[in-house]
Amino acid sequence: MRFRRRKPRPHLRPVVPVADEIVVRPAARRRGIYLLPNLFTMAALFAGFFAIVQAMNQRFEAAAIAIFVAMVLDGMDGRVARLTNTQSAFGEQLDSLSDMTSFGVAPALVMYEWILSGLGRWGWAGAFVYCACAAARLARFNANLGVVDKRFFQGLPSPAAAALVAGFVWLAIDNKFHIKDAAMPWVAFGFTVYAGLTMVSSAPFYSGKSFQLARSVPFWVMVAIIVLIFVISSDPPIALFTLFCCYAVSGYVYWAWRWFRGEPNPARPLPAEPGGR
Repeated sequence: MRFRRRKPRPHLRPVVPVADEIVVRPAARRRGIYLLPNLFTMAALFAGFFAIVQAMNQRFEAAAIAIFVAMVLDGMDGRVARLTNTQSAFGEQLDSLSDMTSFGVAPALVMYEWILSGLGRWGWAGAFVYCACAAARLARFNANLGVVDKRFFQGLPSPAAAALVAGFVWLAIDNKFHIKDAAMPWVAFGFTVYAGLTMVSSAPFYSGKSFQLARSVPFWVMVAIIVLIFVISSDPPIALFTLFCCYAVSGYVYWAWRWFRGEPNPARPLPAEPGGR
C-alpha cells in the first residue's frame, strides 16, 4: 500500500515578512535642559530677587549692588551658551523671565521703596512706567529677534536701564550728589521715567555682539580694558553711573547724527521679503 505525500497547501505556508513591511520605532528620547548657561540665568534671577528683599529691608546700597551683579551674570549666560553651543528655546524663555524680574521689577521697586514712595501717586506711577516699559521692551526684542541689525539694540537694553537706576540709588546713598533733599525725589522720578521710555524708543544702541572673544584684537584694546578696570575699581559708584549715563544718551546722539546725514536708523526692523510669511 502506497502513501502519497501531500503537498502543502498555499494558504498554510508560513508567511515571511517583507523587509519594507517591518516598521522600526525609534527609541524614546529623553528631553532635558542645558545646565551650565541656565545656572548663570538662575543666578541672575536670584540676584534680582535678592535686590527686592534688600530694598524691603531698607538696605538700598546692597540692593543696588545686587542689580549690578545680576547684570554681569546676565551677560555671561549668553556668552557661555554660544561658546559651548548650548543654546535652546528653554534658555531663551528663562532668560527673558529673569530679565523681567532683575531689570524690570527689581529696579522699579528699589527706586520706589527708596524715595519715590514720598511722591504719592506720582511715585508709584513713575515706577510702573519703568516696569511696563521693561516688559514691552523685552516683548519687542523677542518679536524682532533675527530681523534687526545685530550690531544695535532697538531702544536701551533693560540691563543698562536697570544699571542707570541702580547707579543713581548707589550714588545717592553714598552722598555723591549735590542735590537738595526737596528736589531729590523729582530728580529720581525723572531718571526712572527716562530710563523706562528710552527702553521702548527706536534709538540705536550699540550691542557689542560683533565683538568676538576668540578673534584677535589690536594691543591697544587690552590696554583700554586694563584702564577701564582701574577706573571702575577706583570708585565703582561714580565710574559705573557715569559709564551708563554716557551709554544711555549715546543712542540718541548716534540716531541724530545718522538723521543729519540722511541715513536710515540701523535698529529699525528689516522689511519682510516679498512672498514671505
